[in-house]
Amino acid sequence: MTADGLPAPAPDVVDVVTLGESMVTFLPSRPGRLADVPSFDRAIGGAESNVACALAAAGHRTRWVGRVGADGFGDHLVEAIAAHGVDVSAVRRDPARPTGVYFRTAGDRATDAHEVAYYRAGSAASAMAVDTVDLAAVRAGRVLHLSGITAALSAGCLHLMRELTARRPGRPLVSFDVNHRPGLWRGPGRADGSRVLLELARGADIVFVGEDEAWGLDGAEAVRAALPEPEWVVVKQGGAGATVFHGREATFVPAPRVDVVAAVGAGDAFAAGFLSATLRGLPVRDRLRHGHLMAAAALTVPGDLAPPPARDHADRLAALDDAAWGRLRLGPGWTRTTNGAEREVRTP
Repeated sequence: MTADGLPAPAPDVVDVVTLGESMVTFLPSRPGRLADVPSFDRAIGGAESNVACALAAAGHRTRWVGRVGADGFGDHLVEAIAAHGVDVSAVRRDPARPTGVYFRTAGDRATDAHEVAYYRAGSAASAMAVDTVDLAAVRAGRVLHLSGITAALSAGCLHLMRELTARRPGRPLVSFDVNHRPGLWRGPGRADGSRVLLELARGADIVFVGEDEAWGLDGAEAVRAALPEPEWVVVKQGGAGATVFHGREATFVPAPRVDVVAAVGAGDAFAAGFLSATLRGLPVRDRLRHGHLMAAAALTVPGDLAPPPARDHADRLAALDDAAWGRLRLGPGWTRTTNGAEREVRTP
């Protein structure tokens, strides 16, 4: 075990395993209501597969575990995620259920103007359960990354999440992104999503939660008080930055200014950046900075996935003094480098 409680690297153990639903995403060809958009471009989306792809692009060995239909969309998902360098050998195909898809408008999903249409009810992923996934493959990572979205898909998925977050000897380090999507928890007989997500978060070792989804609690300190068990609690505070609690110590790092293209995928990218820096044993401040940099990469492209900055590029930015970090402004194309110089990084 390393000083952070991570299993030491081994030939048959990947760095990070993620488990959850990935869907085919249809992005509009131009702004406007879904009713008015004439065509869409196909992409992939899914919180857990996004994290796996971002970490693979950052040089880590990753595996995505999921369940897709035995259909063309399932073929596309598996092939596209594998093309990002992710191990998909534990993905199972369901001949009786379809792969989930969704359509969204070009606006910010946090605004009232944003529209999203999900076609995921009864999807292959909703049939994930303790007896329908390869638990050995799921647990064969130094880190297991999960999100609250999976728990909302079905009773079987919730039971699986409770099994994976149970505190047992020998389990991998469990990372959990709360990802509270209230719409997924609506309906007769559904569990209280907020209560369930708090329960699951308390079973994790690393928790990511946005202030806007943190059970109505007032401030980062209150979130930490509600989650005493996890070793690390990361409270994302929007454009202001993020605070991480490790034991009793709190560290806040402001986010750089970003010229946002689309506010999708940033939370997944932040988690990937933080986990990458954790796997590398970097200082606490730099873990948050790497989270912010990965999020900035996602914010400056139209889709969920973005090429991350090269590791030495990100390390150079993360090592800036506080004044220089505070002057950063990142725009489209900033992750590319030319002769070691940042492109689209302005420090006025």
